[in-house]
Amino acid sequence: MGGDLHCIQQKWRGVCGMCGHATESFELPGRPEKLCLACSADLATAVVLRTEIDAATWAGQSAEDLVEEFGDLSRRILMRTQSADALGNY
Repeated sequence: MGGDLHCIQQKWRGVCGMCGHATESFELPGRPEKLCLACSADLATAVVLRTEIDAATWAGQSAEDLVEEFGDLSRRILMRTQSADALGNY
C-alpha cells in the first residue's frame, strides 16, 4: 500500500514553473506553466500593481508607493527563484 500512496502523492505534486519548488501547483489564466501558491500569488499581485501603476501614470497621479511595492515584490520573487537554483530546485 505504501507504493500506491507514493504514486498518488506524485500525481498531486507538481513543479512550480517559476521557482521550481515541488508542491501543489496552480494554473493562472493566460499562463502555460503551473505555479506554486506563493509564486502564483506574487505573479497575480505583480499584474495588479502594473495595472495600477499604469492607471496612476495615465491619470497624472504619483505612483511612487506602487512602484516601490512592485520593486519589493520583484526582489522577493527573484530571491525565491535564486534560492531554488542554489538548493537544486529544493
